[in-house]
Amino acid sequence: MKSIIVLIAVCFVLFFNCSHEVENPELLKKVLINYFDGIKTQDLDELNRLTTEDFVLFENGLIWTNDSLVRENPKMKSVKRHWQFDFKSVEINGDYGDIVYYNHGSFVINDSIYREIDWLESATFKKVNDQWKLKFLHSTVRK
Repeated sequence: MKSIIVLIAVCFVLFFNCSHEVENPELLKKVLINYFDGIKTQDLDELNRLTTEDFVLFENGLIWTNDSLVRENPKMKSVKRHWQFDFKSVEINGDYGDIVYYNHGSFVINDSIYREIDWLESATFKKVNDQWKLKFLHSTVRK
């Protein structure tokens, strides 16, 4: 009888651990960082691979899509960009996740003009076909 109880307990623990896999917050951070790398290289295919079909970016009153970031901004190809992220919170709840972070950007334009900008940003993610995708990004310049 004792061995049956132990067997049931072991099966319960194995079932619980397998069916409730804990998601790694680093996965969301990686998607976000890769997205900004796609902006840096103006790689529309990469941006689309990392986002949901209905992805949108709100930035200081403007609404952007992946297309508008790349196709409607040809002058941005000459800008060298670098971002540093200071993650404040990362939360995953089932197939949805969100990140709140500070973003420090530095930009070189035409090899001469240098500019730095700081933002407060938040991003939402959705798991699509077992892959985390960026669904929404909100960005506000910090004063």
